[in-house]
Amino acid sequence: MHEIPRELTLSVHGRVITAQAWGRAGTGGTRVLALHGWLDNAASFSRLAPLLPDVELVAIDFPGHGRSDHLPAGCWYHHIDGIDEVLAVLDALEWPRATLLAHSMGAACASLVAAARPDRIEALWLIEALGPLTTEPEQTLALLRRAHAQRSERGSRGLRTFATLADAVAARQQGVSGLTSAAAMTLVERGTRAVPGGWQWSSDPRLTLASPLRATQAQAVAWLRGIECPTLLILADPAATFLPPAAIAERVAAVARIKVLHLPGSHHIHLEDPEPVAAAIAAFRTAT
Repeated sequence: MHEIPRELTLSVHGRVITAQAWGRAGTGGTRVLALHGWLDNAASFSRLAPLLPDVELVAIDFPGHGRSDHLPAGCWYHHIDGIDEVLAVLDALEWPRATLLAHSMGAACASLVAAARPDRIEALWLIEALGPLTTEPEQTLALLRRAHAQRSERGSRGLRTFATLADAVAARQQGVSGLTSAAAMTLVERGTRAVPGGWQWSSDPRLTLASPLRATQAQAVAWLRGIECPTLLILADPAATFLPPAAIAERVAAVARIKVLHLPGSHHIHLEDPEPVAAAIAAFRTAT
């Protein structure tokens, strides 16, 4: 219940990817790769992982997040590149196949990995996302211009320094509805670095820039039709504003072997209230 995670360092595409691991390798349990949300880190799963028996779980820090290396100068953080990143992590772990446990941005990425490489994914346990964020075709030009304008302006802004971790926690709570101070501290402790005068985010500032390109809903639905594995989708109630019910329903209909469960809670339900999430995963594993 209170297992302390092991710290892992993986070499992926010539960069360092850091991770936390629960459970022991070679014990015959289900291999689970956990993928966190935007601006979060591996600690996002620190309260859920100990509640999942018979698993070997590795939660990574995505590039530019937590303690992992940032992407080189001149690169964008494209959601589509996450497919190669996840597959490379599986290779580094020497896992031919695995289950993906994923939240928000991580769940969007996990959906695409399962669609692109169904041979590598045994099951999906998704929380608060199914497929990537999308945009309407008529908005794509404005999105492209906004992204490049933000990119050119980024160098003129310095990083914010927080005098204390408590100040960073308060800032983190402002950006996420329903995130308690305890949950925010879990993310902040892994997502900051000490500097003269206090603390700064360890995440790459480029992560906050607008993406120059998003898929359309029709494209997302077409990708989701490629998911072949058993899929559990856990959605918090009330729903997040960026998860329109009609759009989610259309995406759910595209996945052949999916179970959808609505649980009371906020966007970080797996961190705020992990017991019902763990119970839902256990029931899903038993049923499939």
